[in-house]
Amino acid sequence: MKSRVLSFLQQLALATLLVLFSVVAIEARPRARNIILIIGDGMGIGAITAARCAGPGATGQLVLDTMPVTGLVKTHSADKLVTDSAASGTALATGCKTDNGCISVDPGRRVLPTILELAGELGKSSGVITTDTVTSATPAVFYAHVDSRAREEDIALQLVESRVAVAMGSGRRYFSAAPDGRKDGLDVLARARGNGFDVLFDTPELAAGSGKRLLGLFSFDDAGPTLEAMLAKTIGALAQNRRGFFVMAESCLPDKGGHKNDIALSLRGVNELEDALRCALRFAARDRRTLVVVTADHETGGLAVRDKDPQNPRFTPAWVDGHHTGNMVAVYAYGPGAEKFTGTHDNTDIPKIIASLWGRTLGSAGNPPPARSYD
Repeated sequence: MKSRVLSFLQQLALATLLVLFSVVAIEARPRARNIILIIGDGMGIGAITAARCAGPGATGQLVLDTMPVTGLVKTHSADKLVTDSAASGTALATGCKTDNGCISVDPGRRVLPTILELAGELGKSSGVITTDTVTSATPAVFYAHVDSRAREEDIALQLVESRVAVAMGSGRRYFSAAPDGRKDGLDVLARARGNGFDVLFDTPELAAGSGKRLLGLFSFDDAGPTLEAMLAKTIGALAQNRRGFFVMAESCLPDKGGHKNDIALSLRGVNELEDALRCALRFAARDRRTLVVVTADHETGGLAVRDKDPQNPRFTPAWVDGHHTGNMVAVYAYGPGAEKFTGTHDNTDIPKIIASLWGRTLGSAGNPPPARSYD
């Protein structure tokens, strides 16, 4: 009897030690302090497959293929099976569905808190960069709240009054008081400088920029900076904050290529995303406290990959049309918490998972935004 009791106590002690070791192991894992969210606008699985076939070949690997965690994402909006970038971006920024055309307001037009705003509440720095206008739907959903994506002058005002530390893209006309600028004549660039932004207009100025806040307004048609260069600069600026950072980087070209059924443009967009992703993964591998997530807001064009023909030595692209589709898109993840992105998700899950890794939840809708953001 005595030996049986002793055996039981030994087993209990061993089980207790195993539990303690498990807790210590879990606590020892690095937590996600920084988030790099990379969005390929309109980048469906067809575009990724095409980029693989055109690049390393059907049996080769993209940078995306090296990421250890993958999943699928549903993209429908609150009012349509086929979303637009405003509604899908709102889902990715706030964890809530909204109607097509809305920027981080719910279907009742009430303000939805964003993951970028949550980062600010936690003392983290934040940035949004894009190869599109910085006031376009995908970047705007992270810092602005308006009932229509078309209100880009209001969105520009909200940007310079927001907590965003780094914002880069095109769209100077929405900030400038020049005759070919804003309809209301406001000099939003002066307001930006007054709020501590260094304003940058070209690649040399991007390289030289050293302020704590950076507003880049580039012309990508004139050999403006690459997405990779913008992301490297942004990470370098935001990583100075010991509390961490959140950055969203968007490649807009897969969407533009899909709308035009232009395979070369779509491939260029995936490739520029790949270059930026390589930069993000290098940083994350060194830092070990950075989660990198790559996804798309929706698919555009219904691109399918077919066998090659005499005109297409790698593959033949086939398109459904020049519009968005309701197809699911992929999500890829690397870093602390990456495992949470396996399986099939709704697009609203993405920011909720990120918030949970910070030990927080995204808030509920608040009051409607004013008819104009600022006077």
